[in-house]
Amino acid sequence: MIVSISQIFGVLASLAGGLAVVLGAFGAHALKDRLEPAMLAAFNTAVHYQMLHATVVLVIVLLARTSDSPGFLLGAAGSMLAGILLFSGSLYVLVLWGWRWLGPITPLGGALLIAGWGLLLVAMVRSDV
Repeated sequence: MIVSISQIFGVLASLAGGLAVVLGAFGAHALKDRLEPAMLAAFNTAVHYQMLHATVVLVIVLLARTSDSPGFLLGAAGSMLAGILLFSGSLYVLVLWGWRWLGPITPLGGALLIAGWGLLLVAMVRSDV
């Protein structure tokens, strides 16, 4: 069985979306009375961005499967998945374990999310879809 990059990205986006639901429930039930409001807000921001971008990656993967030239689309998906890991992941670690030294990674993750949107824009302008 040959696995394509779009399949891998689809699986990762599906996992990220499901994990966002689990983490959102964890935050709402287990953390709401244990964290300062600012830290709970940071956790919720991580969940929100993770779910939003996981959904977008799934849409991009579906678009890429019908495209004759999916390069920019798959680049956008990869950038967004890396952005989820670095942006949301660093916020989760910061909130749950207090590892503040990871703080500088969060903006890098945000930059990857933005880059993903930029690559998606290029794909749309080029009519790769």
